[in-house]
Amino acid sequence: MKKWIVLGAGLGVAGTAFAQSSVTLYGLLDVGVNYTSNAGGKQLVNMTSGMLNGSRFGLLGREDLGGGLAAVFRLENGFDITNGKLGQGGLMFGRQAYVGLADKHYGTVTLGRQYDSIVEFVNPFAVANTWGGPPLAHPGDVDQMAHTNRTNSSIKYTSPEFYGFRVGGLYGIGGVPGDISRNQIYSLGASYEHGPFTAGVGYLNVRQPNVSFWGDTGAPAAVSRGVPGANFAGSPVTTGFASANSLQAIAVGAAYQIESVKLGANYSNTQFRGLGDHSAGPVPAGGISGTATFNTGEINVTWQATPAFTLGAVYEYTKTSGVSGHTGASYNQAALGAQYALSRTTLVYLLGVYQKASGTDSTGHDAVASIYNITPSATNHQAYVRLGLEKRF
Repeated sequence: MKKWIVLGAGLGVAGTAFAQSSVTLYGLLDVGVNYTSNAGGKQLVNMTSGMLNGSRFGLLGREDLGGGLAAVFRLENGFDITNGKLGQGGLMFGRQAYVGLADKHYGTVTLGRQYDSIVEFVNPFAVANTWGGPPLAHPGDVDQMAHTNRTNSSIKYTSPEFYGFRVGGLYGIGGVPGDISRNQIYSLGASYEHGPFTAGVGYLNVRQPNVSFWGDTGAPAAVSRGVPGANFAGSPVTTGFASANSLQAIAVGAAYQIESVKLGANYSNTQFRGLGDHSAGPVPAGGISGTATFNTGEINVTWQATPAFTLGAVYEYTKTSGVSGHTGASYNQAALGAQYALSRTTLVYLLGVYQKASGTDSTGHDAVASIYNITPSATNHQAYVRLGLEKRF
């Protein structure tokens, strides 16, 4: 990271103390070659960006205001290193963009485009956020455990740590005239840490998720985004539920460190409620109504074999409920991963994922395997292997 220190002072006020400010330029470049056993019915070898961590650059700033109070901000851009295109639907600072005040006694309040409480308090217990990346998201990333989505026009609070506890919450303003609840998003979370044990819990409620959450730019996801597997329109896991009036997710996670081995687990319950809302998204032919529920469990292990070499394994299981006469689908997913740090800021990694699906998916058809962020398979199974390089600065 490159850091600049800027000194400033109030002008025309005798005796005003100088305030110290810092702005840090940081970034991450992630690229690799992939093999997919079945991408729409065919084998595929390709190069993609941001499959372990999203490629990005950003500015992180802090200005000390005195008395333990500081002004803070972050502007973070996402991009595709293979072609130079902007990520997040073409947004300039689509990953994060916020400004706020931080107090060491009372916590931090920020306003802008930000992550919700599940991301902050539960995601650290999912390997999609450590050595696995988005391909190890739970199917469709319906529970935000791979932090696909951000919340626009949001107000967020995070407390300081108190005897190992932290709490926080977020409220996203819908901004629709005459309807305060439309496109509204809110979340709550908490975490606890004591010695080798850590745990977290999060709650998320999203109104008209196809527009406010997966849509990103304010338009329905089918219009504004087209990444395979990354939205309602691209994944058969969720595309049939685009007409949900609301999404509710509850997630819990925990981890325990035993010397060089970390054992982790998490569970989430996600519900697409009020299906059939024409203003939220397309309703499948024949209509659809009711609530579709996803229950997902994950167990994982990470072994820091040496300071430079990390190995990991994970198993995930997702079961969806039937809706409007459908039986629902099941997804079994397992993966192995390895990382080797060439330096403090450069690493190479190898990831292998296998998924098998069964039952009836959201579209009312036989479920096909759909590893997240990968073109769905034409059959009920899919394998994915990636050899990648990541550089941080």
